[in-house]
Amino acid sequence: MHPYELMAKVCHLCVEHQQLSEGDGEKNQMRKIAPKILQLLTEWTETFPYDFREERMMRNLNELAHRVASGQEQTYRKNVQQMMQCLIRKLAALSQYEEVLAKLSSTATDRLTVLKTKPQSIQRDIMTVCSDPYTLAQQLTHIELERLNYIGPEEFVQAFVQKDPLDNDKTCYSERKKTRNLEAYVEWFNRLSYLVATEICMPVKKKHRARMIEYFIDVARECFNIGNFNSLMAIISGMNMSPVSRLKKTWAKVKTAKFDILEHQMDPSSNFYNYRTALQAAAQRSLTAHSSREKIVIPFFSLLIKDIYFLNEGCANRLPNGHVNFEKFWELAKQVSEFMTWKQVECPFERDRKVLQYLLSVPVFSEDALYLASYESEGPENNIEKDRWKSLRSSLLGRV
Repeated sequence: MHPYELMAKVCHLCVEHQQLSEGDGEKNQMRKIAPKILQLLTEWTETFPYDFREERMMRNLNELAHRVASGQEQTYRKNVQQMMQCLIRKLAALSQYEEVLAKLSSTATDRLTVLKTKPQSIQRDIMTVCSDPYTLAQQLTHIELERLNYIGPEEFVQAFVQKDPLDNDKTCYSERKKTRNLEAYVEWFNRLSYLVATEICMPVKKKHRARMIEYFIDVARECFNIGNFNSLMAIISGMNMSPVSRLKKTWAKVKTAKFDILEHQMDPSSNFYNYRTALQAAAQRSLTAHSSREKIVIPFFSLLIKDIYFLNEGCANRLPNGHVNFEKFWELAKQVSEFMTWKQVECPFERDRKVLQYLLSVPVFSEDALYLASYESEGPENNIEKDRWKSLRSSLLGRV
């Protein structure tokens, strides 16, 4: 059922109650149902504000709000007004956020294009913008929490929407699938991985590359301490990309003990057992936290999506007798509700605009450009790599 259909049914119910009696009885009927309608609308607009981006929904909401507020105590009118103002603020913030995302993606360019026009010696790198790894981990946490905050819980459901055979609605699947904020968050993870790989592959000197790797190890470690597992995993996956991992001479200069510990924490074996244990500990800490910093839990998002996907796919929506499988939906709701609690945490760290701007908008290498930079830093080791290097030099730099 579409949200607007559910809203229409609620409206119809409300009108029915008003028509049950005449005269004073009508007011009594409305007085009985008004608190419940108001509670429903408040929960709905707070938890699923994106439902109300549709004109039909807003029309019905306005009609219901008017019915609840008219002829009732002043408290109702005030509550209705507050609810509407809060919803309008949320929708305005969402539109603004989407504009920023659109602007960022339209200005994204490949770092290689920048390198061709600007000599490497005057190129900034992340360490010149933010020399302190702890500050960088905090700014990453700002980005994570902001992006998490805009993901609506319905996006998880819509990401895996399947047509129910008992649903006669002919509406096309794509109209229901509104998951742009969820997708933007996954894109951020990929961007961060590529940014890490770019920053490591870019320096010409081996000692600079080694210093950059050690810098990111410290950033990742601080992300782990904060409870920012998504940035931690993005950094590790950037450092494990082939163009980075093949730089053996560079890695030989790095003290890797700290990196080994982090990799062990995020080890995928036994269904990410180590990570899940760390996540559970962070979630527990969050429950008893006295400060915003201790409340931070940012899960490794791709795994969260995967868990919800398998829970959704692995259990039927309906029981053999045709009834709705409430146990499955209860379990899904538990996972999404936990996520909802985590995404509402206020970031306690001071914002550094310069660092945030760099993280969000600096151009990064494409996969091909990463390989080229890697081969330019440490030459090809075999014929396959040599052929690839020649091909990349020709296609990306126009050199033979």
